Amino acid sequence: MAQDFESVGKKNISNTQTIAGATTIVTSDSDDAIIGINAANTGSSQILVSVLITDSSNDAANTFFIVKDAPVPVGSSLQIIDGGSKIVLQSGDVLKAYADTASSCDVFTSIVDSIST
Repeated sequence: MAQDFESVGKKNISNTQTIAGATTIVTSDSDDAIIGINAANTGSSQILVSVLITDSSNDAANTFFIVKDAPVPVGSSLQIIDGGSKIVLQSGDVLKAYADTASSCDVFTSIVDSIST
């Protein structure tokens, strides 16, 4: 069975955790595996980056941080998932990313889509 590799990129992410402001990946009809998340500092000072998953209930009690307020120096990037690690998103889960400084971070995520149907 062939794998369906996908990617989602977002430039200049927001400094809010809302779906409208953050980089989001929403799974709707299958389980997906996140195989990489890269956050690059495009600003002129150090930033703090957070990545989290909210399950389909979108309730704060069901929010789980992958990384919270991780420092990313000027001109650097942070590999949030690497070394063969994977995170599974189930149908309805939402992946979000935001930085403490608006328009200072680009995020690129690689996923395997539809690992089960």
